[in-house]
Amino acid sequence: MARKYNLILSQNKTLYTSRLKLRQFNMEDRKDVFEFASDEETTKYVTWETHKTMDQSANIILNYYSRGGIYAIELRESKKCIGCVDISIDEENDKLTFGYILNRNYWNKGYMTEVLNEILKFSFEVLKINRVEAEHYVVNGASGRVMQKCKMKHEGRGIQEVKVKGKYYDVDHYAILKSDWLEINQNEFDKIIPNSD
Repeated sequence: MARKYNLILSQNKTLYTSRLKLRQFNMEDRKDVFEFASDEETTKYVTWETHKTMDQSANIILNYYSRGGIYAIELRESKKCIGCVDISIDEENDKLTFGYILNRNYWNKGYMTEVLNEILKFSFEVLKINRVEAEHYVVNGASGRVMQKCKMKHEGRGIQEVKVKGKYYDVDHYAILKSDWLEINQNEFDKIIPNSD
């Protein structure tokens, strides 16, 4: 990751949405991390093994979740950590990819759409990224719907593109450009504040 991106990330360790706080992980999160990381359904499509012990969750916080670009998803009202969003920057091409996991008890409540909208805003307005892209397994349609709600465009499908936990999965690819995001958001702003001419 380029030095300029590392600097910006280090200066933006906390992001906010109306209901959520995106922040760094700490060891106090280990119980909450274990809650979602030990759930077979929640971890069905991740590349790492479902956690069997809280020590595994403490280890992932210490050795992986502690790096820049990884945010704990915290409910502002209860201060509970309900998931993680991980952004990775390809500095040579000014593009960003992301992945996320969310505690199953909080699915279908609009939280990931809220998170992704904030990540897109941060990517384009603060990091000045040109392109944000992501992928999801076709069988995990809920992830695709989050990307669609955030106006990302479907760019293609890879057949049996990845092998996870002994099974091959077809993968859908989505992306959005900064120019498209700015245009979409300007149009939304114009609807709220119409031109007086």
